Amino acid sequence: MGVKPMVIVISGPPGSGKTTLAHRVAAAVGCPAICRDEIKEGMVHATPAFVAGPADPLSIRTLATFFDVIGLLISRGTTVVAEAAFQDRLWRPGLAPLAESADIRIIHCTVSPEVAHARITSRAASNPLRKAHEDGERPAETRLTSFDPISLPVPTLTVDTTEGYSPALPEITTFLTR
Repeated sequence: MGVKPMVIVISGPPGSGKTTLAHRVAAAVGCPAICRDEIKEGMVHATPAFVAGPADPLSIRTLATFFDVIGLLISRGTTVVAEAAFQDRLWRPGLAPLAESADIRIIHCTVSPEVAHARITSRAASNPLRKAHEDGERPAETRLTSFDPISLPVPTLTVDTTEGYSPALPEITTFLTR
């Protein structure tokens, strides 16, 4: 009987630095990062007429694919970083069943509204794949204040990404090994 793999959840509102942190944590831990937006961007290639919108069919398929990939990896004993801007109502149904097979740790990213807005604006202008998402539909302040973080009874760490990481990456990896 081995030790359970870990699902390291990285969540937070749009523009909070989740994807960058997810890839850094995955590299530090030595595991794959499964990023919801990257899955959706890949699916857009097979859906040329796609237009992003609330609860569009591609978003629904992306949600299922995201949790299927995570479930497959942990069923094979793989620790994984799972990153998405999901709020509690979307994370909880997908995560709760995984708790039987994996240890779950949550890293919740926070950021100032100004930095979130600047990040969203910059990536929309520089990355044509961002058309798969509704990044600019609401003001940054609204996205940040209306975000409902995951509330599962598992170890959780809040990381402010406004200027680097607070706490820093070494402290984040220490949190994951406790």
